[in-house]
Amino acid sequence: MEHRRILIDTSIIIEYIRKHEKSKTLFWQLLQRSDCLISTVTEFELYSGIKHDEDVARMDKLLSFVEILDFDSYQAQKAAEIFRALKRQNKLIEYRDIFIAASALSANLPLATLNHKHFKRIEGLTLI
Repeated sequence: MEHRRILIDTSIIIEYIRKHEKSKTLFWQLLQRSDCLISTVTEFELYSGIKHDEDVARMDKLLSFVEILDFDSYQAQKAAEIFRALKRQNKLIEYRDIFIAASALSANLPLATLNHKHFKRIEGLTLI
């Protein structure tokens, strides 16, 4: 059976990094049954959160298990659409989350996140 492709939000990987029992995290479970991708926006968030230089190699290794989806012009335009829609509804969320949602929508991928509160505001986005 072919694995389903899923875009992973930063929150999923942060949970994995923080939890002692890795096998009980959503990231671990998704890796077992899905082809996991992250946006270059998530890549930025993860690397910018590193506090010690020696942790860069650990992040490199962790991200070797996922495909990285480049943020391109089409996704930027989709993000602008999402931004305008959320602004009209007075329901804006962080730009980075809008960019990640645009990546998922542009690639027709469901988004795995622990932040359903914000992402559920975006029409057409399938959440896991």
